[in-house]
Amino acid sequence: MQDNVFETISREYYDLTASEKKTADYLMSHQQESQYMSIAELAEECGVAEATISRFCRRLGYKGYNAFKLAIANATARFSRDGGSAGSGETDTFADTVQQLYRTDHDALAQALSLLNRSTLCAAADKLEAARRVYCMGQGGSMLIAEEAAHLFSAASGKFFAVRDSHMQMIRAVNSTSQDVLLYFSYSGATRDMMETLQVAREQGAYIILITRFSKSPGGELADLVLQCGANESPLQLGSVAAKIAQLFLLDVLFAEFCRRRPAEYTQRRERIAAALADKHL
Repeated sequence: MQDNVFETISREYYDLTASEKKTADYLMSHQQESQYMSIAELAEECGVAEATISRFCRRLGYKGYNAFKLAIANATARFSRDGGSAGSGETDTFADTVQQLYRTDHDALAQALSLLNRSTLCAAADKLEAARRVYCMGQGGSMLIAEEAAHLFSAASGKFFAVRDSHMQMIRAVNSTSQDVLLYFSYSGATRDMMETLQVAREQGAYIILITRFSKSPGGELADLVLQCGANESPLQLGSVAAKIAQLFLLDVLFAEFCRRRPAEYTQRRERIAAALADKHL
């Protein structure tokens, strides 16, 4: 079993380069916060290049930054279980757990609100309105949000489509044009399938809107427009509810802005849909 990552950093500290020591110093004093950072964010906070962070991770025995970040998450989680900061453990009561989850979800919404940028969001709504077709995509848990996006917007327009399978996403990307928009959901903004799909869509001239936590992620570099969602998620919380709540809030705001452009038309369309679905209910 590999040592606690912070113990490893302490042991190897005096063999590190000056830049690597800057990284080590930051990590040791920001143990909880660092597990939520992308490699670009950590490099910026440390004042070093991303290559330095990658080299630092390998020097400590990790295959890459994601493996290193997982080790940080495990180390901080172990600290919580052993009497550190509050966590969801065996000694927590039901009321403790409920209150902690409420605070986490509330914080995710507050963070999402603080990250809202009106001009960027309005630009996204403009592109969605002008598009011929909008393909809603994601991977894993983010695909659930993409499906919700397609379902929500379909009440106001018939041009939104959820594309679930990664192969179909690639096919849609190949067949997209400058009149189409890819609305892609990815918390990390750094998955292989996403990068392949966005690269092809970009080559075809499609407009890419990425909803992600990390604006400086690889996906963010390929996107034409980035909408940043809130909620810090450690590697041990893959697909957390709090992250989905933050994405859903941003989606709700985007939909409201989309409908605000032609309220009478969209209201009438939604009324027709509601009437058509009325017989589906008992």
